[in-house]
Amino acid sequence: MKTTFLGIAATAALSLFGMAAHANCSDPGAGNEKQISLPAQHHNFAEHEDIVGTWLVNYGPVGQAFIQWHSDGTEWENITHPSIGGNICMGSWIQTDRRTFFRNHFGWIFDSTGIIAGYFNETETDTLSKDGNSYSGTNVSIFYDMDGNVVPAPGAPSPAPAGGYPGTSSAVRIAP
Repeated sequence: MKTTFLGIAATAALSLFGMAAHANCSDPGAGNEKQISLPAQHHNFAEHEDIVGTWLVNYGPVGQAFIQWHSDGTEWENITHPSIGGNICMGSWIQTDRRTFFRNHFGWIFDSTGIIAGYFNETETDTLSKDGNSYSGTNVSIFYDMDGNVVPAPGAPSPAPAGGYPGTSSAVRIAP
């Protein structure tokens, strides 16, 4: 749910229909236009071939996030969305190949009054660079109401796209 297409579609939908609900880590309309960058990393993580650590992730127009991948197979994310709508998400991950990782990520969706309206599930596959200092990936997000029914992303027109909202990510490691 973090593709340029989704960002453009969500922005158009929000301007036409208004924002009826707020989603935390995956809200396609809550991104901040201001992006930060980090200085180049000069550490050699390649010997570890490990995604464990802290990352600055760019989801394009949807926002940026700090993600921590933990050695126990869990992860959490803090994204550039307003905290009132929820900006902390979490999940779990597994390594699927030498430098490829799959995460299964969840967060809450709130209505405009701050009442819980549902949740989302984002699945993402990321490939770690050879030097271990960056990764890139693709993801798909599906939104649900509290009864488990698939619904459109907050502010997006109905119906939700079959198969969810696709997106991309790119990340740089934040060195210890």
